[in-house]
Amino acid sequence: MEKNHVGIVGTGIYIPQGRMTAKQISEATQGVWSEQAVIEKLGIIEKSIPVSLPDDGSQEMGALAALDALKNTGLDPKEIDVILSITEEWKEYPLTTSALYIQDRIGAVNAWGIDVQNRCCTTVTAMKMAKDMLIADDEIHVIMVVGGYRNGDFVDYTDKSMSMMYDLAAGGGAIILKKNYGKNLLLGSHMIGDGSLSRTAGVEIGGQCNPLSLANLDESKKSLRLMDAQKMKDRLNEVSMNNWYRCIDESLRKSHMIRKDIGYLDILHMKRSGHIAMLQELNLREDQSIYLENYGHIGQIDQILSLHLALQSGQVKDGTVVCMLAAGIGYVWAANIIQWG
Repeated sequence: MEKNHVGIVGTGIYIPQGRMTAKQISEATQGVWSEQAVIEKLGIIEKSIPVSLPDDGSQEMGALAALDALKNTGLDPKEIDVILSITEEWKEYPLTTSALYIQDRIGAVNAWGIDVQNRCCTTVTAMKMAKDMLIADDEIHVIMVVGGYRNGDFVDYTDKSMSMMYDLAAGGGAIILKKNYGKNLLLGSHMIGDGSLSRTAGVEIGGQCNPLSLANLDESKKSLRLMDAQKMKDRLNEVSMNNWYRCIDESLRKSHMIRKDIGYLDILHMKRSGHIAMLQELNLREDQSIYLENYGHIGQIDQILSLHLALQSGQVKDGTVVCMLAAGIGYVWAANIIQWG
């Protein structure tokens, strides 16, 4: 084992109690998508949605996941040196710092914190940042990567071009990393960015270019859109799968491994055909991943949730090599490799 390494101490999850079923999604599309198509093509049996504030606010869901991680690991919050918040920008109060909200909520009085954002790639990206910080700084020993997500609030189900985001759900996740932990090693990571897609998708109303007004107030609440759908579709068709496989292969190379070493694919929720194609390309069985069809896509929380569930089910155990895989609008692709045990 390397002299300086970083291990995963454990995970925590918070899933709100609200559920939106495939039938309800079908109804929200006004019948454009049938219930069967939502299940079979989009891969959503049901998804988690917020019920009430304050518990189901983005920052609070992160805090509840952090508390779950502390309970699951027995870690004293005073041992945490840094909190990297992966909470989305859509949160209880704009311009408040999510990392510091969580720091106070969990009693991590010795930690400083910062918010990082890479859309649905933020967990994988923040884990690389955490590893690099832990190895580079002699005074940092424990980092919590934690946050909440509920961008599904902005989805307009009558917008046909938005079907790729009908799965957006809500929840929180936390993962704790420790220097020289001796097990559950975080190994290589690789990210690819394509800024030509930076404004092809996003919330169109409510920022500086298109501020809130009385005239657009109602529309703004459902204004997560593909702002240049054709450009995004064409570019993703051209590069997306290749970029994903490049991230996987490069993170494996940095870990001194090859594809056949992967024992569990920890992947975000996507349409069912894409998930199956990815497993086939990597020569993995369906039981070597968890398809999040009963949760939906909780943004950057997916990777923490998938690992959390796989540890509970025994799909990840001592000796399992885990590949975390993500992509986020902007556009970013990311992968990392974890040697469990």
